Amino acid sequence: MDLSAMQDAFDRVSKKQKVSYSKTQEIIDKILEQMEQTIEKFLDGRENADADHKILLSDLQGQLTQYGPLYQLGALQKELNLALSKYGKVMEKQFSVDIAKAYREMEFDSHLVNQAIALHFYRQGLFELGDSFVDETQEPNAASLKAPFYEMYQILEAMKSRKLELALEWARLHQSELDEKGSSLEFKLHQLQFVHVLLKSGCSAALQYARNFFGRFASQHMGDIQRTMGCLLWARKLESSPYADLLSSTHWEAVSLEFTRECCSLLGQAYESPLNVIILAGCQALPTLLKLATVMANKRSEWQALKQLPVEIELDKEFQFHSIFACPVSRDQSTAENPPMLMPCGHVLCKQSILKLAKGSTRLFKCPYCPLEATVAQCRQIYF
Repeated sequence: MDLSAMQDAFDRVSKKQKVSYSKTQEIIDKILEQMEQTIEKFLDGRENADADHKILLSDLQGQLTQYGPLYQLGALQKELNLALSKYGKVMEKQFSVDIAKAYREMEFDSHLVNQAIALHFYRQGLFELGDSFVDETQEPNAASLKAPFYEMYQILEAMKSRKLELALEWARLHQSELDEKGSSLEFKLHQLQFVHVLLKSGCSAALQYARNFFGRFASQHMGDIQRTMGCLLWARKLESSPYADLLSSTHWEAVSLEFTRECCSLLGQAYESPLNVIILAGCQALPTLLKLATVMANKRSEWQALKQLPVEIELDKEFQFHSIFACPVSRDQSTAENPPMLMPCGHVLCKQSILKLAKGSTRLFKCPYCPLEATVAQCRQIYF
C-alpha cells in the first residue's frame, strides 16, 4: 500500500478546499459590497423618480454580470470536484488490491501459529481475549503462556498507582539475573521508593531506607545516589527543587518501560510482539510481492513453484535481524557443518560456497565481491 500517494492526493484536496473557501468568501464579500453601495445610492435618491431606481438596479446587475460570481464559483467547485474524484480513484486503487495474488501455498504448524497468536494477546495484556482464543482452539499448556505476563501486568498496574512493593519484590527475586546483565532497574526502583518514603514519612524514614538499600549500588551508581540524597534538603518543596524530575510521570513511565523490557528478556521473549513484527514487515514487503506476482503471471511463470524470491525485498532497519548468517552466494543459512568463513579481503561466505569457488583445491580463487584472491587455507571460521 503506497501511503505517500494517498497522502499527496489528500493534500491536493485539502489545498483546493482551502482555496475554494477563501475565494468563495472573497466573492460573497464583493457581492455584498456592491449591493450595499447600491442601497446607499437608492436611499440617497429616494426623492427622485422611479426611473432612477431602475437605473441603479440595472447598474448593479451589469456590475455583477461583469464580475461573474456564478462563473467563478462554478470554476472553483469544478476544480475541487476534480481533485476529489482523483482522490477517490487513488483510494480505490490502493484498497481494492487483491492481496491473495501474493499468497503461496505453504505448510504451517497450526499449533505454533495458535501459540503465537495466544502469546501476542497475553503479552499485550488482553487476557480475556487470549483465554477465549485458547478455549476455541483447544490449545494445551495455555497457562504456561499466560502466567508470566499476567504477573508482569499486575506489577505494571501497581506501578501506575505509584505502588512499588510488587516491582521491588520481583527485582529481589531476580537480583542475580539482573546483576549479571548489568541492569540498573533495581536501583531505579529503590530510587523511586526513596522519594515516596521521603514525601510520605519524612527525612528520617527516607534516610533509614537509603541506609538499608543503597549500599550495594554504591560502586555502580554513586553519582545517582548522591543526587538522590540531595532530595533530603528539599523535602518540603521537592516539586520546585533541582530534583523535581524524580517526581515526574515521564520518569515513572521510563522505569515502567525498563521493567517491561527486563521482564520480557528474563522470560526469553522479545520486547516487541513477534506476531506484530511479522505483520508490519509483511506490510512493507507486500507491494513488492504483489508486483512480482503480477509480472510472473504476465510472463506465465508459476508463482507457486518458486523455491526462493528472484528479487531482494528491502525492509527497514528494525526488521533486519542477523542472529543467523545467510551466505550471500548460496542464500543458505549457516550450520555447524557449513559455518560462515571470513576471507582475507573481509567478505564472509559459507564454507561450502568457498569450497565450490576453489573447486576443492588449494589454488587461488577470486572473491565474488571484490578483485582480491585467496585460498581455502587463508579463510577463517567466524562466530556470531
